[in-house]
Amino acid sequence: MLTEVMKHFNLAIDFQDAGYFETETHKAICREITEAIKLGRLVAVSGIVGSGKTTILKKVQDKLKNDKDILISKSLSLEKEKVTLTMLIMALFYDLSTGKKETKIPRDQENRSRKLRALIRKRQKPVALFVDEAHDLNPKTMVGLKRLVESIRDVGCSLSIVLAGHPKLQNDLRRPAFEEIGARTTTITLDGITAVKREYIVWLFERCLAKGTKPDSIITDNAIDLLADRLMTPLQIHHYIILAFEQAFSTGIKPVTQEIVNSVIAQDINNLEPRLIRYGYSVKAIADNLSVRPKMVRLFLKGQLPNGQAQEIQKEMLSMGIPL
Repeated sequence: MLTEVMKHFNLAIDFQDAGYFETETHKAICREITEAIKLGRLVAVSGIVGSGKTTILKKVQDKLKNDKDILISKSLSLEKEKVTLTMLIMALFYDLSTGKKETKIPRDQENRSRKLRALIRKRQKPVALFVDEAHDLNPKTMVGLKRLVESIRDVGCSLSIVLAGHPKLQNDLRRPAFEEIGARTTTITLDGITAVKREYIVWLFERCLAKGTKPDSIITDNAIDLLADRLMTPLQIHHYIILAFEQAFSTGIKPVTQEIVNSVIAQDINNLEPRLIRYGYSVKAIADNLSVRPKMVRLFLKGQLPNGQAQEIQKEMLSMGIPL
């Protein structure tokens, strides 16, 4: 946010630096994830874009690091669609190896697997590997991760894999084709702040406003109500509050009104296509799931398919858990 805007509205800190908004539900989810990790399970944490998956998993990782009972590893690869089992094993080698010498990872698959088991056994602690954007992982990689967990367990050690992704991840794990993985996975759904959106917005202002500044001096109650009604996640809320403040600043309006908020929120924000993308379903992902051409999916999303074809696609999407 522009410095002039922050000063105009008496904001002491940026919304991005407000800290961690924690509810009793968040605390329960953290405990559930932690307990599943301690049991050496495959764990899938599912939530829409911006719901706080990364934030809550960072909280879990920080707790595990402080407790020092479990070793943490994390895949840093940015191209998740291209992430393979080999790359995730490399992450384990890099994070678990000790000493100043450069980590040498065997190229031979058999030797690599044996060396990894020996490395984990040497560290004498359970290990948790965190994989973000896991809804993009190849099915073969998912199967490989399940086998990796079993391989480590065979030598009396514990490896937990924590997969974070959009709701597509959860839906995929429920499909019959993923039964051998889904049946062994602890699946946790993160609803974010769905039930406490207004409380979150008020908390956000209380955290960010300069001491002595009241929220109603910079934004009306009706504007807050509209934000809570139209938006779903902390990511959206931060984005549109900033846009509203910048718009109000440019027009000399204070406090920010409902009309200002309404003018900056995209009118198609909750249309079918953006909703599907938040759940992890791009045009390509839908086409792959339904075994149809992407062009047909685009026509469906635009409402340009004949009724018969549209109903058939809609039925298939609903049966696979794709939200409409």
